[in-house]
Amino acid sequence: MVGLRFVGLGLAAAAMVGSAPASAQFFMKSKDLSGTVVRGDEPGIAQPLPGATEKEVKAGLAWTLRAALNVAALQCQFEPTLLAVDNYNAVLTDHRAELKDTYDTLTAYFKRTNASAKAGQSALDQFGTRTYSSFNAVSSQYNFCQTAAKIGRASLYTPRGSFGTLAQEKMRELRNSLSPWGEQLFPRSFHASSRVPNLDNVCWSKRGEWQTKKCGALDFPEPIAAVSLAQR
Repeated sequence: MVGLRFVGLGLAAAAMVGSAPASAQFFMKSKDLSGTVVRGDEPGIAQPLPGATEKEVKAGLAWTLRAALNVAALQCQFEPTLLAVDNYNAVLTDHRAELKDTYDTLTAYFKRTNASAKAGQSALDQFGTRTYSSFNAVSSQYNFCQTAAKIGRASLYTPRGSFGTLAQEKMRELRNSLSPWGEQLFPRSFHASSRVPNLDNVCWSKRGEWQTKKCGALDFPEPIAAVSLAQR
């Protein structure tokens, strides 16, 4: 009877764990990186588009999110459960029409704000290159991949025509993920520090012995203690 009771408790605990959403693939508890809704023209959110209309700003932001998920599809395949590639491919399929309109809007913006069609295309290419480069996650790959996967998954439930709105809601969080953060549930509570005794010559005899009368008690473990432990 006792054995059955323990088995029942174990199954109940397993069910609780199984029913609870996983915090992350990499940490027991991840850093809360959520942020406020953005327009798209705030500093550090997307590449600047001087003189852009509200529609053009939103298009730039949506294209930035698409680029970020593309970067995640390339950089985050080391953890298959993130489904980074699947999420990105789903975005391209589900939001195809909006992404086309987004690209057309950006193309028109760069054509309008440059002297020629060729100069506009070159500026659009630079915009794309700089956007991709802005998601350099060398020091925070776990955070970026985890966040991009969550946003990519959210895009699967985002109604068609609302990908730009999702970008406004999630871009701050995605940018926050580029800062390195570690485990939040069990953070390191100590830091190793090195200590050395007072090395002033007046404190030591010619034989290397500590001079208590001159410098007081030696506030440092004596070598003999380490030797004693090593001999045990």
